[in-house]
Amino acid sequence: MNRIRPLPTPLQRPALAGPRGIAPGDLARLTLVTFLWALCFPLIAAGFSLSGAPPLYFAALRSLVAGAGLLLPAFALRRPLPRGRGVWLGLLGVGLSTTSLGFGGMFLAGGVVSPGVATVLANTQPLIAAGLAYFALGERLGPRRRVGLALGFTGILLVALPGFGAAGANSTPIGVGYVLLGALGVALGNVLLKRLVGQVDLLMAAGWQFLLGSVPLLLAAQLFEAPLQVTWSLPFVADLLTLGLMGTALAFALWFSLLHRGELTRLNTFTFLTTVFALIIGAIFFRESLSLEEIGGIVLTLVGVVWVSRASAPQKRIERDVHDNLEIRREDHNVI
Repeated sequence: MNRIRPLPTPLQRPALAGPRGIAPGDLARLTLVTFLWALCFPLIAAGFSLSGAPPLYFAALRSLVAGAGLLLPAFALRRPLPRGRGVWLGLLGVGLSTTSLGFGGMFLAGGVVSPGVATVLANTQPLIAAGLAYFALGERLGPRRRVGLALGFTGILLVALPGFGAAGANSTPIGVGYVLLGALGVALGNVLLKRLVGQVDLLMAAGWQFLLGSVPLLLAAQLFEAPLQVTWSLPFVADLLTLGLMGTALAFALWFSLLHRGELTRLNTFTFLTTVFALIIGAIFFRESLSLEEIGGIVLTLVGVVWVSRASAPQKRIERDVHDNLEIRREDHNVI
Protein backbone atom coordinates (compact mmCIF):
# COMPACT_ATOMS: atom_id res chain seq x y z
CA MET A 1 0.00 0.00 0.00
CA ASN A 2 1.35 3.41 -0.96
CA ARG A 3 1.97 5.76 1.90
CA ILE A 4 -0.46 8.66 1.97
CA ARG A 5 1.16 11.97 2.79
CA PRO A 6 -0.71 14.14 5.28
CA LEU A 7 -2.78 16.93 3.80
CA PRO A 8 -1.18 20.37 3.86
CA THR A 9 -2.12 22.69 6.68
CA PRO A 10 -4.06 25.89 5.91
CA LEU A 11 -0.84 27.93 5.76
CA GLN A 12 0.90 25.40 3.56
CA ARG A 13 -2.05 24.90 1.24
CA PRO A 14 -2.34 27.46 -1.53
CA ALA A 15 -5.54 29.43 -1.60
CA LEU A 16 -7.09 28.09 -4.74
CA ALA A 17 -8.67 30.76 -6.85
CA GLY A 18 -11.98 29.79 -8.24
CA PRO A 19 -12.73 29.94 -11.95
CA ARG A 20 -13.05 33.71 -11.66
CA GLY A 21 -9.77 34.48 -9.89
CA ILE A 22 -8.59 35.05 -6.32
CA ALA A 23 -10.62 33.22 -3.68
CA PRO A 24 -13.25 35.33 -1.85
CA GLY A 25 -11.56 34.77 1.51
CA ASP A 26 -8.24 36.10 0.24
CA LEU A 27 -9.99 39.05 -1.42
CA ALA A 28 -11.52 39.92 1.94
CA ARG A 29 -8.12 39.69 3.66
CA LEU A 30 -6.45 41.83 0.99
CA THR A 31 -9.17 44.44 1.31
CA LEU A 32 -8.80 44.48 5.09
CA VAL A 33 -5.01 44.82 4.86
CA THR A 34 -5.20 47.83 2.53
CA PHE A 35 -7.90 49.42 4.68
CA LEU A 36 -5.74 49.04 7.80
CA TRP A 37 -2.76 50.54 5.97
CA ALA A 38 -4.95 53.47 4.88
CA LEU A 39 -5.91 54.07 8.53
CA CYS A 40 -2.23 54.62 9.30
CA PHE A 41 -2.16 57.98 7.49
CA PRO A 42 -4.58 59.84 9.82
CA LEU A 43 -3.16 58.00 12.84
CA ILE A 44 0.38 59.12 12.00
CA ALA A 45 -0.75 62.70 11.41
CA ALA A 46 -2.64 62.68 14.72
CA GLY A 47 0.36 61.18 16.51
CA PHE A 48 2.66 63.95 15.33
CA SER A 49 0.13 66.57 16.38
CA LEU A 50 -0.48 65.07 19.82
CA SER A 51 3.11 64.29 20.78
CA GLY A 52 5.46 66.47 18.79
CA ALA A 53 7.62 63.35 18.43
CA PRO A 54 10.58 63.45 16.01
CA PRO A 55 9.88 61.33 12.90
CA LEU A 56 12.51 58.62 13.37
CA TYR A 57 11.66 58.17 17.03
CA PHE A 58 7.94 57.97 16.22
CA ALA A 59 8.69 55.35 13.54
CA ALA A 60 10.73 53.36 16.08
CA LEU A 61 7.91 53.51 18.64
CA ARG A 62 5.46 52.22 16.02
CA SER A 63 7.81 49.33 15.21
CA LEU A 64 8.36 48.40 18.86
CA VAL A 65 4.64 48.36 19.62
CA ALA A 66 3.97 46.22 16.54
CA GLY A 67 6.79 43.80 17.37
CA ALA A 68 5.67 43.39 20.97
CA GLY A 69 2.07 42.97 19.86
CA LEU A 70 3.05 40.01 17.69
CA LEU A 71 5.75 38.33 19.80
CA LEU A 72 3.82 38.31 23.09
CA PRO A 73 1.00 36.14 21.71
CA ALA A 74 3.56 34.10 19.74
CA PHE A 75 5.41 33.17 22.95
CA ALA A 76 2.14 32.65 24.82
CA LEU A 77 1.01 30.22 22.12
CA ARG A 78 4.47 28.55 22.19
CA ARG A 79 5.10 29.15 18.53
CA PRO A 80 8.49 27.82 17.36
CA LEU A 81 11.38 30.24 17.28
CA PRO A 82 13.07 30.95 13.94
CA ARG A 83 15.89 28.46 13.33
CA GLY A 84 18.96 28.62 11.17
CA ARG A 85 21.34 31.40 10.22
CA GLY A 86 19.66 31.82 6.84
CA VAL A 87 16.24 32.43 8.40
CA TRP A 88 17.60 34.97 10.88
CA LEU A 89 19.52 36.76 8.12
CA GLY A 90 16.31 36.83 6.09
CA LEU A 91 14.39 38.34 9.01
CA LEU A 92 17.15 40.89 9.51
CA GLY A 93 16.95 41.80 5.82
CA VAL A 94 13.17 42.24 6.04
CA GLY A 95 13.53 44.35 9.17
CA LEU A 96 16.20 46.62 7.70
CA SER A 97 14.31 47.09 4.42
CA THR A 98 10.60 47.11 5.31
CA THR A 99 10.83 48.62 8.80
CA SER A 100 14.04 50.68 8.91
CA LEU A 101 14.01 52.03 5.33
CA GLY A 102 10.25 51.81 4.72
CA PHE A 103 9.07 53.42 7.94
CA GLY A 104 12.04 55.78 8.13
CA GLY A 105 11.49 57.12 4.62
CA MET A 106 7.74 57.46 5.17
CA PHE A 107 8.05 59.40 8.42
CA LEU A 108 10.92 61.63 7.28
CA ALA A 109 9.14 62.64 4.05
CA GLY A 110 6.29 64.36 5.86
CA GLY A 111 6.39 68.12 5.25
CA VAL A 112 9.25 68.04 2.71
CA VAL A 113 7.42 66.59 -0.27
CA SER A 114 4.08 67.52 -1.83
CA PRO A 115 1.11 65.15 -1.39
CA GLY A 116 0.94 64.49 -5.13
CA VAL A 117 4.60 63.59 -5.50
CA ALA A 118 4.51 61.48 -2.32
CA THR A 119 1.48 59.54 -3.55
CA VAL A 120 2.99 58.77 -6.94
CA LEU A 121 6.45 57.85 -5.68
CA ALA A 122 5.18 55.72 -2.80
CA ASN A 123 3.01 53.75 -5.21
CA THR A 124 5.98 52.80 -7.36
CA GLN A 125 6.51 50.06 -4.75
CA PRO A 126 4.42 47.41 -6.57
CA LEU A 127 6.27 48.21 -9.81
CA ILE A 128 9.69 47.93 -8.15
CA ALA A 129 8.66 44.73 -6.39
CA ALA A 130 7.42 43.24 -9.68
CA GLY A 131 10.86 43.74 -11.21
CA LEU A 132 12.64 42.31 -8.18
CA ALA A 133 10.23 39.36 -8.01
CA TYR A 134 10.99 38.50 -11.64
CA PHE A 135 14.69 38.04 -10.90
CA ALA A 136 14.57 36.83 -7.28
CA LEU A 137 11.39 34.74 -7.25
CA GLY A 138 10.95 33.79 -10.88
CA GLU A 139 7.50 35.40 -11.03
CA ARG A 140 6.59 36.16 -14.62
CA LEU A 141 4.78 39.41 -15.33
CA GLY A 142 2.17 38.20 -17.80
CA PRO A 143 -0.05 40.40 -19.98
CA ARG A 144 -2.90 40.47 -17.47
CA ARG A 145 -0.65 41.62 -14.64
CA ARG A 146 1.09 44.21 -16.80
CA VAL A 147 -2.26 45.69 -17.77
CA GLY A 148 -3.50 45.60 -14.18
CA LEU A 149 -0.39 47.32 -12.84
CA ALA A 150 -0.55 49.94 -15.59
CA LEU A 151 -4.23 50.67 -14.93
CA GLY A 152 -3.69 50.84 -11.18
CA PHE A 153 -0.69 53.15 -11.41
CA THR A 154 -2.45 55.39 -13.95
CA GLY A 155 -5.31 55.66 -11.48
CA ILE A 156 -2.83 56.70 -8.78
CA LEU A 157 -1.47 59.41 -11.11
CA LEU A 158 -4.98 60.82 -11.52
CA VAL A 159 -5.57 60.68 -7.77
CA ALA A 160 -2.30 62.55 -7.17
CA LEU A 161 -2.95 65.39 -9.64
CA PRO A 162 -4.63 67.75 -7.15
CA GLY A 163 -1.75 67.25 -4.71
CA PHE A 164 0.81 68.61 -7.18
CA GLY A 165 -0.73 72.06 -6.92
CA ALA A 166 -1.28 72.08 -3.17
CA ALA A 167 -0.47 75.42 -1.60
CA GLY A 168 2.79 75.46 0.31
CA ALA A 169 3.53 71.88 -0.66
CA ASN A 170 6.79 72.29 -2.55
CA SER A 171 8.91 69.17 -2.76
CA THR A 172 12.59 69.08 -1.96
CA PRO A 173 15.10 66.66 -3.47
CA ILE A 174 15.73 65.17 -0.04
CA GLY A 175 11.98 64.64 0.41
CA VAL A 176 11.73 62.85 -2.93
CA GLY A 177 14.70 60.72 -1.89
CA TYR A 178 13.02 59.80 1.39
CA VAL A 179 9.86 58.59 -0.38
CA LEU A 180 11.80 56.62 -2.99
CA LEU A 181 13.96 55.07 -0.26
CA GLY A 182 10.83 54.02 1.61
CA ALA A 183 9.24 52.53 -1.53
CA LEU A 184 12.42 50.64 -2.39
CA GLY A 185 12.71 49.35 1.18
CA VAL A 186 9.14 48.02 1.23
CA ALA A 187 9.54 46.43 -2.22
CA LEU A 188 12.77 44.69 -1.24
CA GLY A 189 11.28 43.63 2.08
CA ASN A 190 8.30 42.03 0.35
CA VAL A 191 10.58 39.97 -1.87
CA LEU A 192 12.70 38.84 1.08
CA LEU A 193 9.56 38.05 3.07
CA LYS A 194 8.21 35.94 0.24
CA ARG A 195 11.43 33.90 0.26
CA LEU A 196 10.85 33.11 3.95
CA VAL A 197 7.46 31.54 3.31
CA GLY A 198 7.28 28.06 4.82
CA GLN A 199 10.53 28.46 6.79
CA VAL A 200 9.34 30.39 9.84
CA ASP A 201 6.23 30.84 11.97
CA LEU A 202 4.02 33.72 10.86
CA LEU A 203 3.81 35.56 14.19
CA MET A 204 7.49 35.03 14.97
CA ALA A 205 8.59 36.30 11.57
CA ALA A 206 6.45 39.42 11.68
CA GLY A 207 7.31 40.24 15.28
CA TRP A 208 11.07 39.74 15.03
CA GLN A 209 11.43 41.76 11.83
CA PHE A 210 9.73 44.73 13.53
CA LEU A 211 12.02 44.51 16.55
CA LEU A 212 15.14 44.08 14.42
CA GLY A 213 14.12 46.95 12.17
CA SER A 214 13.43 49.25 15.10
CA VAL A 215 17.05 49.15 16.28
CA PRO A 216 18.51 51.28 13.42
CA LEU A 217 15.58 53.68 13.79
CA LEU A 218 16.30 54.14 17.50
CA LEU A 219 20.02 54.59 16.87
CA ALA A 220 19.39 57.14 14.11
CA ALA A 221 16.90 58.99 16.30
CA GLN A 222 19.45 59.15 19.11
CA LEU A 223 22.13 60.47 16.75
CA PHE A 224 20.11 62.98 14.72
CA GLU A 225 17.04 63.86 16.79
CA ALA A 226 18.35 64.16 20.35
CA PRO A 227 17.00 65.28 22.71
CA LEU A 228 14.04 62.97 22.10
CA GLN A 229 11.23 65.12 23.45
CA VAL A 230 7.77 63.58 23.32
CA THR A 231 4.60 64.88 24.94
CA TRP A 232 3.04 61.75 26.41
CA SER A 233 -0.71 61.75 26.96
CA LEU A 234 -3.57 59.26 26.99
CA PRO A 235 -4.75 60.33 23.50
CA PHE A 236 -1.24 59.84 22.10
CA VAL A 237 -0.86 56.43 23.78
CA ALA A 238 -4.23 55.36 22.34
CA ASP A 239 -3.17 56.62 18.91
CA LEU A 240 0.18 54.81 19.11
CA LEU A 241 -1.39 51.54 20.24
CA THR A 242 -3.99 51.66 17.46
CA LEU A 243 -1.31 52.48 14.89
CA GLY A 244 1.10 49.82 16.13
CA LEU A 245 -1.34 46.99 16.80
CA MET A 246 -4.10 47.43 14.23
CA GLY A 247 -2.50 49.37 11.39
CA THR A 248 0.87 47.64 11.61
CA ALA A 249 0.97 44.32 13.51
CA LEU A 250 -2.40 42.94 12.37
CA ALA A 251 -2.01 44.22 8.82
CA PHE A 252 1.49 42.78 8.45
CA ALA A 253 0.51 39.39 9.90
CA LEU A 254 -2.39 39.17 7.44
CA TRP A 255 -0.10 40.21 4.59
CA PHE A 256 2.47 37.52 5.44
CA SER A 257 -0.29 34.91 5.62
CA LEU A 258 -1.40 35.93 2.12
CA LEU A 259 2.14 35.59 0.80
CA HIS A 260 1.97 31.91 1.83
CA ARG A 261 -0.75 31.34 -0.72
CA GLY A 262 -0.20 33.70 -3.63
CA GLU A 263 2.39 35.31 -5.87
CA LEU A 264 3.80 38.63 -4.67
CA THR A 265 3.23 40.56 -7.89
CA ARG A 266 -0.43 39.64 -8.06
CA LEU A 267 -1.09 40.40 -4.39
CA ASN A 268 0.96 43.60 -4.44
CA THR A 269 -1.31 45.18 -7.05
CA PHE A 270 -3.94 45.42 -4.32
CA THR A 271 -1.75 47.88 -2.39
CA PHE A 272 -2.97 50.54 -4.83
CA LEU A 273 -6.23 50.33 -2.87
CA THR A 274 -4.49 51.89 0.14
CA THR A 275 -4.63 55.29 -1.53
CA VAL A 276 -8.26 54.71 -2.53
CA PHE A 277 -9.25 53.89 1.03
CA ALA A 278 -7.29 56.89 2.34
CA LEU A 279 -9.34 59.19 0.08
CA ILE A 280 -12.61 57.55 1.12
CA ILE A 281 -11.71 57.82 4.83
CA GLY A 282 -10.86 61.50 4.33
CA ALA A 283 -14.16 62.15 2.55
CA ILE A 284 -16.31 60.35 5.13
CA PHE A 285 -14.66 61.24 8.43
CA PHE A 286 -12.83 64.49 7.67
CA ARG A 287 -15.26 65.97 5.13
CA GLU A 288 -12.60 66.23 2.45
CA SER A 289 -14.07 66.76 -1.00
CA LEU A 290 -13.11 64.55 -3.92
CA SER A 291 -12.22 66.13 -7.26
CA LEU A 292 -13.23 64.67 -10.61
CA GLU A 293 -9.63 63.58 -11.14
CA GLU A 294 -9.60 61.71 -7.83
CA ILE A 295 -12.92 60.01 -8.57
CA GLY A 296 -11.67 58.99 -12.02
CA GLY A 297 -8.44 57.72 -10.49
CA ILE A 298 -10.34 55.65 -7.92
CA VAL A 299 -12.41 54.03 -10.68
CA LEU A 300 -9.36 53.30 -12.81
CA THR A 301 -7.45 51.85 -9.86
CA LEU A 302 -10.38 49.59 -8.99
CA VAL A 303 -10.56 48.41 -12.61
CA GLY A 304 -6.85 47.54 -12.54
CA VAL A 305 -7.16 45.63 -9.26
CA VAL A 306 -10.23 43.71 -10.45
CA TRP A 307 -8.47 42.90 -13.71
CA VAL A 308 -5.48 41.39 -11.89
CA SER A 309 -7.67 39.50 -9.42
CA ARG A 310 -9.36 37.53 -12.19
CA ALA A 311 -7.58 34.40 -13.39
CA SER A 312 -6.37 34.07 -16.96
CA ALA A 313 -7.34 31.02 -18.99
CA PRO A 314 -4.04 29.09 -18.48
CA GLN A 315 -4.10 29.90 -14.79
CA LYS A 316 -7.67 28.63 -14.50
CA ARG A 317 -6.61 25.29 -15.93
CA ILE A 318 -3.64 25.04 -13.54
CA GLU A 319 -5.75 25.95 -10.53
CA ARG A 320 -8.46 23.49 -11.57
CA ASP A 321 -5.87 20.70 -11.88
CA VAL A 322 -4.38 21.50 -8.46
CA HIS A 323 -7.85 21.60 -6.95
CA ASP A 324 -8.72 18.22 -8.46
CA ASN A 325 -5.46 16.71 -7.18
CA LEU A 326 -6.15 17.95 -3.66
CA GLU A 327 -9.66 16.53 -3.79
CA ILE A 328 -8.29 13.14 -4.89
CA ARG A 329 -5.70 13.17 -2.09
CA ARG A 330 -8.40 14.14 0.42
CA GLU A 331 -10.63 11.27 -0.73
CA ASP A 332 -7.73 8.77 -0.59
CA HIS A 333 -6.83 10.04 2.87
CA ASN A 334 -10.39 9.47 4.09
CA VAL A 335 -10.47 5.97 2.61
CA ILE A 336 -7.25 4.98 4.36
